[in-house]
This record gives sequence, C-alpha cells and structure tokens, in this order.
Amino acid sequence: MEQLNRIELRGNVGSVRLQAVGDKQVAKLTVATNYIYKGKDGEAVIETTWHNVTAWEGKNIANLSKVEKGDKVHILGRLRNQKFIGNDGVERTAYDVLASKLEILDEDEYLQYES
Repeated sequence: MEQLNRIELRGNVGSVRLQAVGDKQVAKLTVATNYIYKGKDGEAVIETTWHNVTAWEGKNIANLSKVEKGDKVHILGRLRNQKFIGNDGVERTAYDVLASKLEILDEDEYLQYES
C-alpha cells in the first residue's frame, strides 16, 4: 500500500513573514480557509480555520516577495508536525503545511474553483 501525506488549501493570506536562509528565501504564512454549512436554524454558518504554512523559494513556489496579506492563494504540500516543550514545561505539538506549490490567484481563478 502506498503511503500518502498531501494537503491542498485555497484561501486567504492572513500574514506573511519572509526570512533569508543562505541564498534562498523562506516564507511563514498564515492562511484562512472557510467551510460554510447550514446550522440547525437553517442559517449559514462560516467556520474559519487558520493554517500555518512554510514555503521555500523554488520552481513551484510563487515569488515569495509578492505574497501579501489578503491575497488568495492555492497551496499544495504535506502536513508536518513538530513536538516542543512550551515555556510552562508542557509538551505541545505544532502542525504546519510544508508547501511544494504555491500560487497567487486572481479573482477569476479563485472563483473558477468555487463552481
């Protein structure tokens, strides 16, 4: 059986932090995705999930210096977890998406995915 760890996100950039590592750039992004469903009362409920994304400069990664807060993005990658000890001594697990592809979408491209 083949093992698979793949994630696909389409959402809005909340924050971007660029950092130079050697001769490459790495971006730490937060990306919000929305899931819309009807509640018990029939009203639309929007559930927003925030994702931490790490993207290294590369051939399938958009020009990282052009990524800005509010941009609509399409990301392919894998889910990664890292365990660490917090300041209070409690072991925690952080989850992030390690991007293998990141593209900035214009409004038409974004809407195309919605239909």
